[in-house]
Amino acid sequence: MPAMFAREQVPHLPSLPPVPDGPDYAGIQRSAAFVDLRGRLRRFIFPMSLLFFAWYLTYVLLAAYAHDFMSRRVFGEVNVAMLFGLGQFASTILITIAYLKFAKKHVDPQVAEIREQAGVIIR
Repeated sequence: MPAMFAREQVPHLPSLPPVPDGPDYAGIQRSAAFVDLRGRLRRFIFPMSLLFFAWYLTYVLLAAYAHDFMSRRVFGEVNVAMLFGLGQFASTILITIAYLKFAKKHVDPQVAEIREQAGVIIR
């Protein structure tokens, strides 16, 4: 009889615990180091976002309601509105630089530690 039709019993093997294919993301998320990292990021990101939003809203409201102030010439053809507009670009660049420095000093080392504890290898 062909082997595929044979009714031979296969011995029952004890079930082994499943082998994880990757890091335990739920465990990492519950870890004290990860909770601290998220708190540290929030303490930087939320105030910085609020500060930038307030600055932007000030610019928009002044442009909408303070025409005399915004059209005041500072030098040559450059007025206050132009300086505020350029200030938006400058503040975006400064916030980006501040975040990069913050991340390099406070976030990246902690992320590396969490990855090491989880056994994640970055190539």
